[in-house]
Amino acid sequence: MSDSEHAFDRHMLEALICPQTHTTLHYDAERQELVSKAAGLAFPIRSGIPVMLVDEARELD
Repeated sequence: MSDSEHAFDRHMLEALICPQTHTTLHYDAERQELVSKAAGLAFPIRSGIPVMLVDEARELD
């Protein structure tokens, strides 16, 4: 499968919020993550599917 087939649907971003803070997320296309600045977390997007689990999120620097 190509990267374009795994590309995150940017329109879905409007429907997703941070599971910890309930605030909006920023899509980082380069890292394939959804970033919650309020929580200081980045949620991975794997095979085009956002993993919205706090335990799977990366802490921001």
